[in-house]
Amino acid sequence: MKLFSILVGLLFSTAALAQLPNANTLKATINGEEFKSQPRRIRIGAYWWITANTNKPDQSLRIWLGSYDHTDGIEPGTYLVVDADKADSKANKAKVQAGSGYKGLAVIKYVKETREPRMEYHVGKSQNNDETVVVKKNADGSLEATFSGVLAGSYWKEKSSSTVFGGMGRLMNKMEDKVITKTTGFDSSIDPEGNGYKQQSKKDSLVLTNGTFHLPLPSKQ
Repeated sequence: MKLFSILVGLLFSTAALAQLPNANTLKATINGEEFKSQPRRIRIGAYWWITANTNKPDQSLRIWLGSYDHTDGIEPGTYLVVDADKADSKANKAKVQAGSGYKGLAVIKYVKETREPRMEYHVGKSQNNDETVVVKKNADGSLEATFSGVLAGSYWKEKSSSTVFGGMGRLMNKMEDKVITKTTGFDSSIDPEGNGYKQQSKKDSLVLTNGTFHLPLPSKQ
């Protein structure tokens, strides 16, 4: 009963954020299944982070875009998709310097809950496969992008110690995070890495095709 009351309170407290207008769209096909959502956009350092989420099951598709000249905004052009774990390597940066034809670097990451409540995950990360994200600016100032690629897949399972010692508190945190993700559009603690999960030995590939996103931008951008 206490957990229910907490979740209800959290739902009402975040409902206002969920009502914020969002004309953004993102679509993609991942391993033959359609992914469609209204993405959110934030800036972290030199990178723009576009995050799109769905629930039942929880899924998150994120794209980072960073220009080589640290331009303040998402600029039209071709971004080179690189290894998600080594995006800022000297070799990758050298590939997108002035005159290379690339506007900057891009990283793609996909996370899918495979056992509720956030007990197990399937994660996909971009690699150095010479793939690209192509961004174009429309007459109204909005941005359109296309992308595709093959992501390196891995599987994650909650550690027994995390389940046992986390107890009801960890379960409550998971449920709260799921509510926040659903109501605000921003993923909350959906990434298993570093959060009490263990990577399993199984690996595979996730094929991402027909990826597109549309971002209406403020006039100053």
